Amino acid sequence: MTRVLSGAVLVALAVAIVWFAPPWLFFLVGLILALLAVSEVVTLARASGLEVSLSAAGFAAALIVFSSGVPEMFQIVLMTVVVAVAASNLGAWRGGSAALATVAATLFPALYVGLPIAALLGIRTLGGARGLFLLMLTVMVSDTSQYYTGRAFGRRPLAPIVSPKKTVEGAIGGAVVGTLLFSIVGIWWLPQLAAPFRAVLGLTIVALGIVGDLFESMLKRSAGVKDSSALIPGHGGVLDRIDALLFAAPVYYIVLRYV
Repeated sequence: MTRVLSGAVLVALAVAIVWFAPPWLFFLVGLILALLAVSEVVTLARASGLEVSLSAAGFAAALIVFSSGVPEMFQIVLMTVVVAVAASNLGAWRGGSAALATVAATLFPALYVGLPIAALLGIRTLGGARGLFLLMLTVMVSDTSQYYTGRAFGRRPLAPIVSPKKTVEGAIGGAVVGTLLFSIVGIWWLPQLAAPFRAVLGLTIVALGIVGDLFESMLKRSAGVKDSSALIPGHGGVLDRIDALLFAAPVYYIVLRYV
């Protein structure tokens, strides 16, 4: 019951924020989500034996999120992030052989979390609330379809080492349902794309969502934890809720901006 209630609250909040929040509030929510997710990534890194600076990782990710309003400055922002992260680790290093791994792990949240969150902010600007919610709805419906299809027909494991419960049949069910939803709802919410291209984009989003989910499972399994945090009752942490979006959002943003 806790999982159902918290899930209903999360969906209601997501719908309200996507559809009704003014730009400044939507940006603030995105920044908060990014910082919470970065904190969870740093916790996973520390559980894996890496001494990662939360302040440096958070600053780098926040800088990427702030760049969402000025895409022309993106290359400069990335260079600034690299310099800032390298400099912060230079002063903190006390010897040993993990300097490269620590710097990489500190920079990683900016790319893994900051970049996709910036893309989500950009998607709302380019495609409006409908364009963004179409992405979110596709990922949510696909994820649900994977679960129930896998329970009903799942026989072959999709990635047994990373996520033993996920099956090939579940992935196929989620891909079919998610692609159909994106293609059909996109007739009204994304009419500027031709039907064949919309179908390909829908399938791509679903596939990236599955990979994103498995990627976060790999990070958690490597760290020896079940959830990225206990922030959301019955659902784990922020990363557990947005892992699929993190891989799908940048590609969707590129399509909306350039195609």
